[in-house]
Amino acid sequence: MRPGVRYALHLGLFLLTLLTTVLAGVQLVRQGPEWLAFDVLGHPAAQRWTELGWGLAYAVPFLGVLAVHEFGHYFVARYNQVRTSLPYFLPVPFGLGTFGAVIQIKERIFSRREFFDIGLAGPLAGLLVAVPLLIYAFTHLPDPVEYLLVTNPQLGHSAPELTLARPLLYQLLEKVFAAPGRIPPTNQLLHYPLLLAGELSLFFTALNLLPIGQLDGGHILYGLLGPRRAGRLSAGLFVVFIFYAGLGIFSLRSGWQTWLYGGAPYAWYLWLTLRKLLPQARQVLAVAALVWVAQLTVATLWPGTLGQPGWLIFGLLLGRVSGIYHPSAPDERPLSRGRQVLGWVMVILFILCFSSSPLVEVRWTAI
Repeated sequence: MRPGVRYALHLGLFLLTLLTTVLAGVQLVRQGPEWLAFDVLGHPAAQRWTELGWGLAYAVPFLGVLAVHEFGHYFVARYNQVRTSLPYFLPVPFGLGTFGAVIQIKERIFSRREFFDIGLAGPLAGLLVAVPLLIYAFTHLPDPVEYLLVTNPQLGHSAPELTLARPLLYQLLEKVFAAPGRIPPTNQLLHYPLLLAGELSLFFTALNLLPIGQLDGGHILYGLLGPRRAGRLSAGLFVVFIFYAGLGIFSLRSGWQTWLYGGAPYAWYLWLTLRKLLPQARQVLAVAALVWVAQLTVATLWPGTLGQPGWLIFGLLLGRVSGIYHPSAPDERPLSRGRQVLGWVMVILFILCFSSSPLVEVRWTAI
């Protein structure tokens, strides 16, 4: 691909992602994660610009954090003379408006240290922007009564009672920087675009820091532990991840219709997702059966226990595309002491930023 065409592709994807994320921000503030609010363009001028302002207040900082994250990878890769692409932003016409952004490494990485440095640079750079963003949002909160009961009713929209799972770092920053009388109800956070952008930035950072395969967290884990120990831990965490994702879908109390229409597809899913975990088919079948039996046991003994089925798609991508195990590098020399300390700090930050699901509960009320 010629350079001009390639640069136009990167710019076009970014502009399209900016559009979808702005319209997603409008819809999120209105009612929650649904299809994009294209109808805003037909509203009267005052209402249109107010709502687009909400969308921009969500999209610009959110995409800014994602861009800083990817350029952190990019510049450290270039510093280590590893050829890589500029970020490809991924627009979607629903939900959050984007699936994030990715870069393409165009040549082999030759050392454990380079894997570590490139993997760590993205989430570290993103957090250096996401944390100040949240601090600013907490220190500039409007009065919640005036904001929720005056501003939104004038636009005539219903309010979602959607509870965002607030990770530990979010709660800590809220406790330190937010004035007690201005902290919004947790089921109304979608009405605060800056807070939403900051919370989702933490979530996306934690998602990349999952210590599995070739995610950023997988690079860090490989750098810290080496190929053998990192591989074993990555495989174990992946099995736990799949166990949690499918927990509660089936139980011994499930009706025959659930088993008839869902049993075979779910068995096929477990096979596809876990196939690269072990070299022999019978080993994979044994692990898949163990996972399913464990899920059935928990769901039957504790009715109502539910994992996060939304993770099933991500688990399939990890198992079939990204990979469960980290590739080895020709240079396997251990990291310096400073890098080891920084790596374990990132593990702690992963724990502080991670939540099992960003969206906890959805109900609807009028405001």
